[in-house]
Amino acid sequence: MTILSFGGARTGEPGADTAHRLGRQGKQLPIRVIEIPGRDDGGHLFLFGEPRDGCLVRVHSRCLYGEGLGSDDCDCGGELTESMDRIQAEGAGVLVYLEQEGRGAGLIWKARGYRESEQSGTDTFDSYRRLGLDADTRRYDAAAHALRDLELTRVRLLTNNPDKCRALTEAGITVEPIALTIALHSPRGRQYLQAKRRHRQHTIPADPLADEQRSQRARSWWRPRGRR
Repeated sequence: MTILSFGGARTGEPGADTAHRLGRQGKQLPIRVIEIPGRDDGGHLFLFGEPRDGCLVRVHSRCLYGEGLGSDDCDCGGELTESMDRIQAEGAGVLVYLEQEGRGAGLIWKARGYRESEQSGTDTFDSYRRLGLDADTRRYDAAAHALRDLELTRVRLLTNNPDKCRALTEAGITVEPIALTIALHSPRGRQYLQAKRRHRQHTIPADPLADEQRSQRARSWWRPRGRR
């Protein structure tokens, strides 16, 4: 595969017809955009600079509350900003941006989940269940295969989520997970971080001021199913 150069992509390269430059933090970063088809777990690949094996990759689910509204109650906006800062500092990487608002439930059900949490005192995972929803319906197979289509076989994955690591590994990509530590200062935000740690085994530090949490899993937390 021919890689994007700073001057732009050549004909025949993935996303060559979208190649342009992104102005961010006073600097210019080459970018291409590729669609990932899929009604539920689709989205887009954003290729920055010259992504090669071992590059930084962020697989990110859309969160209007955290990214657009500046919510203090989730770490999504902070994770996206931190990931982009790291990719920009290296001059290359991939952002996989998936249309999976509300852990796959959609924006309206996400808002209903917040309402249920406020009324019942439960976290959003348990609130979803009280509303008859799965706590998290997201899958990352399409994202993993899109990365394989770029001929990436080894990545440094910016994530706390073992499901993302597992999906890429099962697609044949060697994953080096890089945890993202985002501090939240609202009570609901801190409780949400611990809920992700408790319900989904995210690599988030225990918060002694939040509710008592379960112990973290062993270092093999992200190993593919059937290989533990």
